[in-house]
Amino acid sequence: MAGLDARELAVLALEARPWRTAGAKERAVREELGLSGTRYYQLLNALLDRPEALAQDPLLVNRLRRIRERKREAR
Repeated sequence: MAGLDARELAVLALEARPWRTAGAKERAVREELGLSGTRYYQLLNALLDRPEALAQDPLLVNRLRRIRERKREAR
């Protein structure tokens, strides 16, 4: 099982941070990771399906999986 690369770890770390203002997260995604919002969420969703991400931060990954599932059910 391959580990997570530096960018994948940075995506998880950024997602775990609290955000005080609207737009702060999107700005951090652009400035810190050099990614568009769309690309960031594509990478994040792919990470949520990987066992390596679950092993890295099980609380965060399981919480995000639950949120994703609720959004899918609401559609």
